[in-house]
Amino acid sequence: MESSARRDLPLLTPREVYERMDRYVIGQEAAKRAVAIAAHNHLKRIQARRLRRTSLLRKSNVLLIGPTGSGKTHIARNLAEILAVPFTTVDATEYTEAGYYGKDVEVMVADLLFKANHSIEDAQRGIIFIDEVDKIARRTQGARNGAGSRDIGGEGVQQSLLKLLEGREVYVPMNVSQAWNRGDFVAIDTRDILFICAGTFSDLIHYGASESRPLGFGAQGGPLGRRRISTRQLVDYGMLSEFLGRLPVVVQLELLGEEDLLHVLTEPPDSIIREFRELLEVDGIELEFTEEALREVVRFSVKKELGARGLRSILEHVMGDVMFEAPERRRHHVEVDGDFVRARLGELEEIGVGL
Repeated sequence: MESSARRDLPLLTPREVYERMDRYVIGQEAAKRAVAIAAHNHLKRIQARRLRRTSLLRKSNVLLIGPTGSGKTHIARNLAEILAVPFTTVDATEYTEAGYYGKDVEVMVADLLFKANHSIEDAQRGIIFIDEVDKIARRTQGARNGAGSRDIGGEGVQQSLLKLLEGREVYVPMNVSQAWNRGDFVAIDTRDILFICAGTFSDLIHYGASESRPLGFGAQGGPLGRRRISTRQLVDYGMLSEFLGRLPVVVQLELLGEEDLLHVLTEPPDSIIREFRELLEVDGIELEFTEEALREVVRFSVKKELGARGLRSILEHVMGDVMFEAPERRRHHVEVDGDFVRARLGELEEIGVGL
């Protein structure tokens, strides 16, 4: 099939990638810089291959490590939009070693092909985001010395992913729903597909990293989650050294603080507050949040360690009655203040419901 996109990707500089990403991704300065550099090197590698030049450039696959709600998926999705390439996100826990019940790893390439409207050329330059990669860590200690039972959902998946991460031609089903039934198959070369893996590695962040060096780009030691996790710690955690070797760019994200979360709520063009305002504008209602109200939402997210991902759930609860009643009211202006937010969140505290 013919490509629906331009044949040549624009060679964006790291600064251009960073500045575009900075509009939508709040905080995580070191992560955005590292991902921007990886993306630029990836584009140069693709360009060299298309010009059929002999090149020593290797794939700049990325491993993102950070707590829930720190922006791992958000960074990957925005990078795909900046580079104008197909993007798919998959959960590592859905896959098993070949020959066992569950998805084979090649199915994730089929998902990317589907997102690329079955354009092989577009799919071969896309981005695959593999979430929960820490959940496929080695589960049996016996496997470390060649003994013990097979680890088909952990080490086995890591082994199966090696050929995809490094880059080679694989056969994938044209129809994702067919999986490995008798259907039409197509060859996809993964050499120019950028893989971004992500995981919380929560045990390492809270315990194992406390004695390590601070992360680069001017980071300083201090709160948990800001210390650098070493490759040795990841191997001890259960990740194969061969697997980590195919993820040369390791980026550790920080836990977002109150100010960062406040910016997440209001600043990006696709922010949650803008979305709620647009929803009520359809009904002719002007919605306004006081700064105190927004800070109450942020404090609750920090208290419950929900990160940026929890902001939507919190606001959905806070705005439940407003969204239900506002269209029936004749008022054209609704203001949400701190007292209203505290009362709504207090209800969650009383009944012990988490978000």
